[in-house]
Amino acid sequence: MSDPTFDMTLAHASVQYDQDFNLWIKQTVDLLKSQRFDELDIENLIDELESMSKRDQREILSRLTVLLIHRLKRKYQPDRQTRSWDITIWNNRQEIEQIVEDSPSLRSYPAAVLDKAYTAARRGAVKETGLPLSTFPERCPFTIEQTLDEEC
Repeated sequence: MSDPTFDMTLAHASVQYDQDFNLWIKQTVDLLKSQRFDELDIENLIDELESMSKRDQREILSRLTVLLIHRLKRKYQPDRQTRSWDITIWNNRQEIEQIVEDSPSLRSYPAAVLDKAYTAARRGAVKETGLPLSTFPERCPFTIEQTLDEEC
């Protein structure tokens, strides 16, 4: 039995990447499934695959930054700590762990971008706490293990 989405997508095989991204994706998947490789939009397919890898890296960096902001807030404003800070820390640790579990080649990536994430987190902590930048050390006061370990 044929899939109506498959038939509909192939019927619109001339759709351009920049015209309808979702339809382009469906069309590309259908072409791959049917092994019609000569009809693939190779250039845009390569760009999208590269973008997917960068997306996971950006996601780790973003989550690490948020995690560090909350670690700094907890360390330098312990009297203002709320349960939501702990939940935010936990959620971001879990998300980083899940990305690394799905893509083990990214296991060392959080350590590689810790300094970059901390630089952004330091500025973010200033905005969130109202404390001067000098309150927060120039170098990250947490190791990557401390940052990602639920016990810390």
